[in-house]
Amino acid sequence: MEIKIVKVSKNFAFGKLIRVIKASADRIEPLCSLKRCGGCQLLHLAYDAQLRYKKHRVQECIERIGRLDPSLVHDTIGMKNPYRYRNKAQFPVGMKNGNIVIGFFAPRSHEVIDTPSCLIQDDMSNQVIKVVKDWAQHNSISVYDERDRTGILRHVMVRKAFKTGEMMVVIVTNGCEMPFKDELIERLRTKIPAVKSIIQNINREATNVVLGRDNKTLFGSDRIVDYIGNLKFQISPLSFFQVNPYQTEALYNKVIEYADLSGNETVIDAYCGTGAISLFVAQKVKKVYGVEVVEAAIADAKKNAAENGICNAQFIAGKSETVIPELYKQGMKADVIIVDPPRKGCELGLLTTIASMKPEKLIYVSCDPGTLARDLRYLSQNGFEVRDIQPFDMFAQTAHVECVTLMSKVEK
Repeated sequence: MEIKIVKVSKNFAFGKLIRVIKASADRIEPLCSLKRCGGCQLLHLAYDAQLRYKKHRVQECIERIGRLDPSLVHDTIGMKNPYRYRNKAQFPVGMKNGNIVIGFFAPRSHEVIDTPSCLIQDDMSNQVIKVVKDWAQHNSISVYDERDRTGILRHVMVRKAFKTGEMMVVIVTNGCEMPFKDELIERLRTKIPAVKSIIQNINREATNVVLGRDNKTLFGSDRIVDYIGNLKFQISPLSFFQVNPYQTEALYNKVIEYADLSGNETVIDAYCGTGAISLFVAQKVKKVYGVEVVEAAIADAKKNAAENGICNAQFIAGKSETVIPELYKQGMKADVIIVDPPRKGCELGLLTTIASMKPEKLIYVSCDPGTLARDLRYLSQNGFEVRDIQPFDMFAQTAHVECVTLMSKVEK
């Protein structure tokens, strides 16, 4: 390859690809014609090579940062069809040459790249975007300008329940005004009968956060229903729900396999979100405590538990690094601890409490190999042994990789 160096740091440099002199045998022609969309990074790489790349990325972090044996990392579990897998999409809205564009941001910018069809989104999401764009263009709906904070239309979010087929469309507006909304409702209902919920989300803040706090139901229900395995979930606009339903069930089953539950365990699920893993585990144990800082997520978790008739799951709102140490001070012991932290990994206060509590098993679900390796290094130096690391391809065609790691208490 011919590369232009654009930035030099102390230990590494950044370069820009100028041309490919000799292509790898793993390089393929991307099926997507968009060249500047920031959504996918690996469309040019054959899928089996993507899976190898992700395993290698995890191994490299585990060895370099974690100081652990890279052979602990298994082959990445991939998808039968690595396209059309996302059940949620958030599309920013912009203007270009006097026309409304809806799509994704170009890399490292807020320029909206018009995306009439995205290969990793459900095809109905693409249909929704066409309907919304035609409606907005026809009625000259103003588009939000982040520089002067004027204009109405900011984002379009689409959620699809793969098991039930129900769809939710969320129109994010800069304020309560939404002209010609009845026409939009009619267009969506007529052209896409699967739409069961149309929501206006109001976001007046000067922020990169897509959704505001206030929702108005314009049509249908304020929620749609989907399933993971045998569990039923009510999904609202603000609910966290894994975006790849095909791989989510496989990942949760791996958590259950690693936990190797007998039915008498007490389990703590840190960073539990809306409680999906907690509810999966609750079917096989004595008691589960789910802890999550987002109060709306805890409210959803409690509703999901009630919806599924699960009574042995207790959900607590608060920071895991605060709540769990307090539970430990009160005398609580857990046989199994599950952590599924955000990209920045676990807070040190939680890791020290886990080391003190000494559960028989610790299962770490991670979306970032670097912070996973950092935390595994600490835990392996404080009473735990890393047994297995299983990567999952939750986000095919992108550079992201999810991992489930099994650790066990070191017997002294």
